[in-house]
Amino acid sequence: MNPQVSSILKILPSKPGVYRYYDSDGTLIYVGKAKNLKRRVSSYFNKEQTGKTRVLVNKIADIKFIVVESESEALLLENNLIKQYKPRYNIMLKDDKTYPWICVKKEPFPRVFLTRRKVNDGSEYFGPYPSVRTAHILLDLLGQIYPIRSCKTTLTEANVQKGKYRVCLDYHIHKCAAPCVGNVSREAYCQMIAEAKEIIKGNLSGVLKDLKAQMMDHASRLEFEEAQVIKEKFELLENYRSRSTVVSSTIHNVDVFSYVDAESLFYVNYMRVNEGAVVQSHTIEIKRKLDEPAEELLSLAVTEIRRQFESPSKEVVLPVKLDFDLGDVEVTVPQRGDKMKLLELSRRNAVQYKMDVEKQRTLVDPERHQKRVLNQLKEMLHLPMVPEVIECFDNSNFQGDYPVAAMVQFVNGKPNKNAYRHFNIKTVEGADDYASMKEVVHRRYARLIEEEKPLPNLIVTDGGKGQMEVVRQVIQDELHIDIPIAGLVKDDRHRTRELLYGFPPRVVGIKPDSEIFRLMTHIQDEVHRFAITHHRKKFEKGFMHSELADIKGIGKSTAEKLLLELKSVKTIKEASLESLTSLIGPAKAKLVYDHFHTFTEA
Repeated sequence: MNPQVSSILKILPSKPGVYRYYDSDGTLIYVGKAKNLKRRVSSYFNKEQTGKTRVLVNKIADIKFIVVESESEALLLENNLIKQYKPRYNIMLKDDKTYPWICVKKEPFPRVFLTRRKVNDGSEYFGPYPSVRTAHILLDLLGQIYPIRSCKTTLTEANVQKGKYRVCLDYHIHKCAAPCVGNVSREAYCQMIAEAKEIIKGNLSGVLKDLKAQMMDHASRLEFEEAQVIKEKFELLENYRSRSTVVSSTIHNVDVFSYVDAESLFYVNYMRVNEGAVVQSHTIEIKRKLDEPAEELLSLAVTEIRRQFESPSKEVVLPVKLDFDLGDVEVTVPQRGDKMKLLELSRRNAVQYKMDVEKQRTLVDPERHQKRVLNQLKEMLHLPMVPEVIECFDNSNFQGDYPVAAMVQFVNGKPNKNAYRHFNIKTVEGADDYASMKEVVHRRYARLIEEEKPLPNLIVTDGGKGQMEVVRQVIQDELHIDIPIAGLVKDDRHRTRELLYGFPPRVVGIKPDSEIFRLMTHIQDEVHRFAITHHRKKFEKGFMHSELADIKGIGKSTAEKLLLELKSVKTIKEASLESLTSLIGPAKAKLVYDHFHTFTEA
């Protein structure tokens, strides 16, 4: 298998989308859709293929894909791409009217029907739909809720008033309100059409709210039969679970751009939309030379991509306004609606592309990837050298008892567990995190100096400014060595919040989705885990060897409860019988009390 294809298969997302196969000349040879991109594309290479499929697989030199919201969108996009590029191994549909639309006819009493033919007569078209069945399901729903006419009779208000029409079967079976004989006014009929259009667009909340209000109004007037009819309509809409994104056909010839800013790298996704459907999608990566702002890079990308693709679009949809003149092209920054949905879809593809690129770099050359992250950290903190070796410290104790500390070491961005160290606090009484940190840091680096072993490139404390200062006192004032010191601060939920560096310490801005932030979070989580593990072992060992274990009739749970409440065996000895009774009951309290008092008298 082609190495490039093999690496792409490892990073494919398990999401719906469209995949494209290219040969060694860069020619698009096949377009396909998938409910699960990873499973579908991998199936071409994981099992024995026959005939033309084997020929296709042998010619695949590169794979590209587009992530979409649903299977329906994948089907529509596949169809558009096949029509656009006519790949050799795809079945070509000769009929340009492949997919149906729902038409709301421009008439005094509008009809709502399915069509494959769009006429520029002022009517509204919604879709296209991935299948006739999908469109019919929606039309059937509308027919159950609203008695809209289905006949092709040319109705006019004048002729209705003259009584020139007669009701048909649909009226008798309650499928039509019979506007032809004046049973419903034009205003009331058009209100039904307006609500039907909102349902077609997927805007159900307003319609549901109106139906509920009507239902409650009928119920308050004891019109329970009418209320029940509306309730059934309400429940039909509630149960309607269409997830396909339907865009009004009025959106055509539009370019959509979105971006993801990843510090040194900048990703821009471009989508061309025609007739409410995506016909092109392309993502590029830009490497920052300096600290160019996002708006400047986006302007550059918009200009270059439109030139490369020779875009004829007269409207560009962007996430932000640019200080850049695109000539006679209209720039739109949507806040809601169909264009906002397109912008969100574009951004999802940019995010997915970024994740895929990062994952592929990690798989292909993990060491190079880690070195790139460490180089970014070096530049961010202005360190004298790349922090290939990072050591991080953390303290742990229980109400001042069983104090311990831990140190973890990361080499080239990865945990070096052979160098992890536990420390039992020897010179500090009680819960004094600063003094404990000072002790373990001095012990660690005094020993490295004595044994003439290499020192780390960066020391990180799992704490704020106070922890950093005591480490600085040890490193600079006592041991007279020069190692950069940083601090990691957590929020109330014990999650990494910010990075501190320098003296006096200052907050270093790191984006939560950046690779540096993920590295620092990994270091902080690892040292906390290692410290807590050691502390728990020491606590359990201290309990198991405590004097409480020698009392007949006192089990582990009772002894643990006493230690947790009274903190030490010494306090338990001094406790009165009454206080012990309130904690563990009279029988066990007497055993504990008699044990310590008998022992004391002896």
